[in-house]
Amino acid sequence: MLKQLLRKKPIQPHAHTGLRKCLTAFDLALLGIGGAIGTGIFVLTGIAAATQSGPAVVISFIIAGIAAGFAALAYAELASSIGGSGSAYGYSYVAFGEFAAWMMGWMLLLEYGVGAAAVANGWAGYFVNTASSLGWHIPVHLTKAPVLGGSINLPAFAIIWILTLLLMVGVKESARANNLMVAIKLSTIATFIILAVGHINVDNWQPFMPFGWFETLENGKNIGVFAGASLVFFAYFGFDAVSTAAEECKNPQRDLPIGLIASLLFCTIIYIIVSGTLTGVVPYAELNTSSPVAFALTKLGYHWSSTLVATGVIAGLITVLLVLLYGLTRILFAMSRDGLISPIFSEVNPDRQTPSKIILMCGFVVSIVAGFIPLGELAETVNIGTLASFIMVCIGVIRLRMTHPQLPRPFKNPFNPLIPVAGVVACGALMSFLPAETWHRFISWALIGAVFYFVYSIRHSKLRP
Repeated sequence: MLKQLLRKKPIQPHAHTGLRKCLTAFDLALLGIGGAIGTGIFVLTGIAAATQSGPAVVISFIIAGIAAGFAALAYAELASSIGGSGSAYGYSYVAFGEFAAWMMGWMLLLEYGVGAAAVANGWAGYFVNTASSLGWHIPVHLTKAPVLGGSINLPAFAIIWILTLLLMVGVKESARANNLMVAIKLSTIATFIILAVGHINVDNWQPFMPFGWFETLENGKNIGVFAGASLVFFAYFGFDAVSTAAEECKNPQRDLPIGLIASLLFCTIIYIIVSGTLTGVVPYAELNTSSPVAFALTKLGYHWSSTLVATGVIAGLITVLLVLLYGLTRILFAMSRDGLISPIFSEVNPDRQTPSKIILMCGFVVSIVAGFIPLGELAETVNIGTLASFIMVCIGVIRLRMTHPQLPRPFKNPFNPLIPVAGVVACGALMSFLPAETWHRFISWALIGAVFYFVYSIRHSKLRP
């Protein structure tokens, strides 16, 4: 049994699997930006400032960005040397063995699948409000899940299927749509900065750190800069989807590290500028609102700002959804190819060169969850799943440096093992600052995954003798 749990895949760097190789470093960077810039910048920035960090939310973003940066360097090394659509799942398979790989894949399903359904619900809310402001009123029962008194969250259900069909058309066409939407949301962010920067009042930055570094209140709530970093880390999840494109980029050894690192650096800079500007124009205590950017512009007298921000949010969340669905399909494609889920899903459409069956399956499942099940606080568990995957990737770098020292590494982490060890410590620290309820949900999800592995995956693995 132990041998089965520890059996490892042989390393086959960047093997061709029938998927279309068409993505450039520019496409990959925008893929990462599309996945990362969304709810975090338009919603979480204000909430974290008002309830956990104050103006020091800038430091929270820097701390979260540093933790993600260590992970990004680890991802870059493994993506350039190993590749594969499975991302952290595939890296764990060659470094730690099958059971660890399965659990890693199971965590990624939480990150991408639940994350996509949660983002679809958020997108639907903005879409319904924007439609109402334009005079188009959607019946209430078509905007809520059955347990909330409705029939279906139709906008959330529909947007998942629209993006599913786009992914089926082809990865290059999906990348072009993502690039367009990224341009729209970055234009929205640039407009906010231009309009607001002249109204910054440095007095709003005092006190700069009203909640301190970290404290747990009597009601169990965590506050402080570190607690804020754990919350805004949600803003960074999704950039790692770049690594799932390894089998579809033209020059993966060069382009994957560029796409990963460039997208993370760009997003971190944008987060710092926006959070600093936001807390500079509005006292932090007033930012506990679902749309802090629109609130700030309205307070400055730009009453048309809600339409501007709604446009940016709708476009921004579409790119996040597209990237999450893309990453989810490629990870499941890799798991199916290894036999850990049904091999029927690893078939590639010869005309479109896309894994059509797994795309349809993901679209069906995620649309059902988004349309009929209110996720509530389950979406918070996405953060801990992402941090767990980052830790495994960092440990994987250390492990493979020991077991495969001669493996060609087009990109190598400097000062090994300092960078991956720092990534483990930083991501582990952020996990420790998360609420106890999040840990309970995470452990429950892991136990369900372990049961599935022993019931099905261990018996159908392609590595089974």
